[in-house]
Amino acid sequence: MVIFRLVFGLLLVAGILCFAMYIGTRDDRWRQRGLVIVKWTVLAGLGFFGVIVLERLAVLL
Repeated sequence: MVIFRLVFGLLLVAGILCFAMYIGTRDDRWRQRGLVIVKWTVLAGLGFFGVIVLERLAVLL
């Protein structure tokens, strides 16, 4: 559980830093990197909540 939170948090911080670099430099590469990181952050969040749902289902069954 701690690993999922750590990965989610680090991806979120990395995405914010990439968008901050894009704002500072106006280089489109930073925006593209930020979008890729946000995509993986969303996927990590969905995986995290999927694990929680499966744990709850296992308890109910």
